[in-house]
Amino acid sequence: MLRAVALALCVSVGYASVVDAQGKTKPAKTPKPARTDTSLAARLIRDSLQAKKRAKLPHDSSRIAPFYAESAPIAITLTANIKRLRDDKSANAPYRPATLSYVADGKTVVVPARVRTRGIWRLKTCDFPPLRVNFTNEDAKKTIFKGIDSPKLVSYCQDTDTGDQYILQEFQLYRIYRLLTPASHAPRLVRMTYVDSATGKSRTTRYAFFTEDPDALAARMSGKMLSVTGAGPNDVAPYPTAVVGVFAYLIGNTDFAISALHNAEVISRDNGEIWPVVYDFDFSGAVNARYATPDPRFHVASVRDRIYRGYCVPVDEYPKVFALFNAKKDSIYALYHDGIGKLLRGETVDATLRYFDDFYKTINNPRTAKESIIDQCKK
Repeated sequence: MLRAVALALCVSVGYASVVDAQGKTKPAKTPKPARTDTSLAARLIRDSLQAKKRAKLPHDSSRIAPFYAESAPIAITLTANIKRLRDDKSANAPYRPATLSYVADGKTVVVPARVRTRGIWRLKTCDFPPLRVNFTNEDAKKTIFKGIDSPKLVSYCQDTDTGDQYILQEFQLYRIYRLLTPASHAPRLVRMTYVDSATGKSRTTRYAFFTEDPDALAARMSGKMLSVTGAGPNDVAPYPTAVVGVFAYLIGNTDFAISALHNAEVISRDNGEIWPVVYDFDFSGAVNARYATPDPRFHVASVRDRIYRGYCVPVDEYPKVFALFNAKKDSIYALYHDGIGKLLRGETVDATLRYFDDFYKTINNPRTAKESIIDQCKK
């Protein structure tokens, strides 16, 4: 009932409390009268979430699992019925038995798991589907997967060297996102060998990466993932929302919608704020995959053509966000020259950094920043 009421009222956040420097909760300033009704809807959503039993999380849920703290790619073998997985095209595909194995201290460690297909476009189009992997605490606790529950596995789309490069390029964008905000999914690159359990034969070895499961991310951010759609500009915290919008503009990503939860999530934090998170960047201009095409509604010829699709926030938030991106510029560019960056082709690195150069020219020119970003925001 609460969910239905919240949907009808279209969620707008009124901050009920704030946490001071000593961690004590105190009343926030009274919201403006114009937002009273929608603030009520936000409180209904929060109340409904608090009424639900929270999932049991690892003891150190405020931290990233050790698996994601390491940066070097690790070799892993996924064994499953590949044909059956490739035939699972429905949105509600069942979990299938699988194992993930790796070598540690000279010994092979085999971890039981379940996997199921996910996604929309990739599921129907790619040579191998993206997966959701599910571990049990008992099976994972003495392995590298300790503290991980249900991560996504982003696999190759086409079984080609170019497909490998697309995976590496998208992985880099997750790394950039992590530099900008903790409200982003931690990734881990792997060199994955895919073995068909029906035949025992290896199909291919390609780069892939895991991303942190949503509940773990929300726990780190002292909050809970919301499943309610309809969040608009007035419902989300301004600064983190602007960070999401400008990050999407940096990488040339238009394939997301916060309101519809399309390649996006929203976290209801314990302090009353709602923060958006985006994911899935293979259709971005920074990756520039051959299969990626822009939405016809945007009337652009290529995914390399940037369009700002972030929500509107108070104008004084933008200089702070631009300052963040400028402060992180050297660290962002350095990602393309470290051990993982060197896995990319030289021409790909050069093209990507030139693409980022254009972004920095835009945000550091007051006129173009206003015309291309501030004036284009979604109201």
